[in-house]
Amino acid sequence: MSGTADLIALSRDILTLHFIVFLRVAPLIALFPGFGEMSVPMRIKLGLALALTLLVAAAAGPDMAGPDRGAVPLVRLVLVESGIGLLLGIGVRLFVLALQTAGSIAAQSTSLSQILGNASITPMPAMGHVLVTGAIALAMVLDLHVRLAEMVVLSYRIFPLAEGLSGAEVAHWGVGRVAHAFGFAFTLAAPFVIASMLYNLTLGIINRAMPQLMVVFVGAPAITGAGLFLLMLLAPTMLAIWVEALQGFLADPVGGG
Repeated sequence: MSGTADLIALSRDILTLHFIVFLRVAPLIALFPGFGEMSVPMRIKLGLALALTLLVAAAAGPDMAGPDRGAVPLVRLVLVESGIGLLLGIGVRLFVLALQTAGSIAAQSTSLSQILGNASITPMPAMGHVLVTGAIALAMVLDLHVRLAEMVVLSYRIFPLAEGLSGAEVAHWGVGRVAHAFGFAFTLAAPFVIASMLYNLTLGIINRAMPQLMVVFVGAPAITGAGLFLLMLLAPTMLAIWVEALQGFLADPVGGG
């Protein structure tokens, strides 16, 4: 009977460990680029979350051995662990938002936001759709999902089990991440903004020098062609910078990226 009791106790501890890890992993899978897209079926997301839970539980077990898991109220455990996973997932998802915003800024600057719009669940110009699709494909090729598993393991050292964050800390971190996302988006789209400024400046000079010339009919095809040409030239560099920033955040979710 003692052997059976020990086996039951061991099974209970193992299930509890995996349940706790799943609470933090599930929000991350739901928001991670590629895994968390609306086109991915919910069953696939659940399978990925369970698979990542098995990997993380084996590696993060020693870091979770400090507090007595049985002494922590279940409600607090669920709320705190799910909240930490949600915060980390939002931090990762903001990089996709930054790329979408950069595509919208670039398309608006080069007059491509309407004629090449994309009708989807989250409507955005074609430039943004191309950049996001390319970034997700590049992320999967570069094994960023492996970096995700490493980040979850690291998170148990940064955010110990069942230790909640204060509202001030969450607000400070969240405001900083949102500000970084929009600043990063503008940095990626800066060449298109500069090209748009030069285009409008040149158009104004030509219009002043030759008022009888319909500069819009000449300038519109020029800025459209220039926008597509810039996208062809700059997209690889933009995606490389984006992947490097995402890797930095996954390596240091508190101050990286």
